[in-house]
Amino acid sequence: MKKTKMLYQNPGVKIESRVKDLLKRMTLAEKVSQLGSHYAETLIENGKFSFRKAKKLLKHGTGQVTRIGGSSRLKLTPSQAAAAANSLQKFLKEETRLGIPAIVHEECLAGLMSNGAVMFPQAIGLGSTWDPELIEEIAGVLGSQVFMIGARQGLAPVLDVVREPRWGRVEETLGEDPYLVAKLACAYVRGLQGKGFRNKVAATLKHFAGHGCSEGGRNSAPAHLNWREMRETFLFPFEAAVKTAGAASVMNAYHEIDGIPCGASKELLTEILRNEWKFDGIVVSDYSAIEQFETFQYIARDKKEAAVTGLEAGLDIELPENLYFGKPLIEAVRKGLVRESFVDRAAARVLRMKFLLGLFDQPYVNENIPAGVFDTAGHRQLALRSASESIVLLKNSGNILPLPAKTRRIAVIGPNANSPKKMLGDYHYPLHIRKGQKGIKLENTIPSIYESIRDRFSKTPTEVVYAKGCDSGGSNKSGFNSALKAARRSDVIIAVLGEYTGIFGTGFSGEDNDRVQIVLPGVQEELLDKLAATGKPVVLVLLNGRPLAIPGAAKKCSAIIEAWYPGEEGGNAITGILFGDFNPSGRLPISFPADTGQIPVHYSRKRSSLRHYVEMESKALFPFGHGLSYTSFKYSGLKIHRAHPERTEISFSLKNTGKTRGDEVAQLYIRDEIGSVARPVLELKGFRRITLEPGESKKVSFTLHSEQLAFYGTDMKLRIEEGLYKVFIGSSSADIRLEGEFTIKENRIIKERKVFFSEIS
Repeated sequence: MKKTKMLYQNPGVKIESRVKDLLKRMTLAEKVSQLGSHYAETLIENGKFSFRKAKKLLKHGTGQVTRIGGSSRLKLTPSQAAAAANSLQKFLKEETRLGIPAIVHEECLAGLMSNGAVMFPQAIGLGSTWDPELIEEIAGVLGSQVFMIGARQGLAPVLDVVREPRWGRVEETLGEDPYLVAKLACAYVRGLQGKGFRNKVAATLKHFAGHGCSEGGRNSAPAHLNWREMRETFLFPFEAAVKTAGAASVMNAYHEIDGIPCGASKELLTEILRNEWKFDGIVVSDYSAIEQFETFQYIARDKKEAAVTGLEAGLDIELPENLYFGKPLIEAVRKGLVRESFVDRAAARVLRMKFLLGLFDQPYVNENIPAGVFDTAGHRQLALRSASESIVLLKNSGNILPLPAKTRRIAVIGPNANSPKKMLGDYHYPLHIRKGQKGIKLENTIPSIYESIRDRFSKTPTEVVYAKGCDSGGSNKSGFNSALKAARRSDVIIAVLGEYTGIFGTGFSGEDNDRVQIVLPGVQEELLDKLAATGKPVVLVLLNGRPLAIPGAAKKCSAIIEAWYPGEEGGNAITGILFGDFNPSGRLPISFPADTGQIPVHYSRKRSSLRHYVEMESKALFPFGHGLSYTSFKYSGLKIHRAHPERTEISFSLKNTGKTRGDEVAQLYIRDEIGSVARPVLELKGFRRITLEPGESKKVSFTLHSEQLAFYGTDMKLRIEEGLYKVFIGSSSADIRLEGEFTIKENRIIKERKVFFSEIS
């Protein structure tokens, strides 16, 4: 096919000029093709790219291609995925009039969703690390792997601040606090994108915005939010990631706010994101979000009206396929339902991103990817480190943990004890293999908790016995007797219980797996009661995707470990913590309620929200920031110095007073004592993970910027108010060790938020 020589073939010409030149030469169909996406399944046949299919579907080009490497249905190895991506780009370059490359996207929430790729802890576990440097390192690995298979966009991280733990997608989030989510998300974006996208990919912030507090905890249900709460809590992480980390892409959320779906909200996608924050990347729809305007939220009469609604609001690309940003949009333009300038606006953004990603200059990748390169010894070590940092020790009565190395008999019991898949989250690759799919052999070795403990003691006199006890759900108790027999013969019981994840109604956690009661499913609670009744010490290990209400377990168990879904090295990490190889250092990124009826139970509620119920207190069972250690830490010498109107210096000493090396996560909280609008009882404004040897002490200094104290006043203007501010330093939101205060002496309007985080040394 003959093509006209283009300005974009000259790298010396600035990107804006190249984009404008391309747009001038494009037909309406070619412009609209840049806003659409195609499933890889429609372009690949018998494991290879199909020119026959492509000629029919891609004659005008395409904006995106959906998951070549991550689709279990395609059964591709990384090398095959890279080859398919190269064939796609070759076709677009040589067989379409303008030769415009495509952006291939992949899921990479806690690992590249491709067979054989390393699987890190699920996002809620990464949130438990409170370790931005570790998150950036992990995301750097993921960015490189996504790039290697020919993709240029990663659909991560998730920035939803969770206030509704019944919601199934809690596991995909980084927790309940906007500051913690923002800090970790910015690190994730930096790692995924690298500097100038060199051998890295565009990060995608999702889900914009307020998805984590849906009505009744039901996925995609309306969120009843006011705009003050939206801006201060749910938009804060997105604003920080756009302004400080340079995130290249944003994905809308499914739900509606005040009757308007987020994907149809001009206020969110244009006024706030583009005009206020100056975001200049691309906005992609969540899968089928535009379709939902017509079939789920009923704000559009047909495909044309749905397409116009999304385009005018600010969506640039429809995912996962061009059912609306295709022929319906072309017809809408031709019938005068939408101005072609809106198509030009979106197409220009997509083309600009393709230039920034280097696709015009080098659309191809190396297809010779050696076997095992996505799950090397180094990757395994990083997976082990991240899993061990993500695990939270909730309870440790009498310092029963770590268990003695010479324990004679260990009973490992529970439905989650010997299942590798139950170590994984909903967007790890194995969870996307559908029932009935044949010919897919998982390449990763994932030891279960039982297997890891058994192997540890394989050459010792210690006896390790396993019994399932019961299923994860259901009412079958036929396994109780064998479990109790094993328990009575043991010196210690390790009960591995919790949820298992799935997707679209196939589990107790994960996307579209919302729950009424966030308790141990099925008869697990009854099994735990019977195990505790044996009189043997019970160590409860939880594998789950959300906080669970476990007041009974908190009373009866000697120790409780929250492991979330710790990934492929989770079994070894848990075993290492049980027997003292690792000192637990994870901290809760989300509060655990004592009962489902307490929700919401997040730590930063308003003071008027803390009244108690008839049946119980309103406080959490395990609070935000909580996590125990095998050593102890002493905080002392708090000093607060305000030598400058823009910042306050807060310092103290931290000492390891125990006999074991350990990590403490020092946390800085602030409270505005009197505000023009009601303020939270506490707000996290800084944290630092600090490693100390026994007897070692360090001085810790926080620089708190005055702008971090700003909130939206009665006039909805961002402002800093004069008055008294309390300072709280501690090991959790409920374990405060030092208190102080300082005063702000003037009121000030902040026209544009620029400072989001404190500095720590």
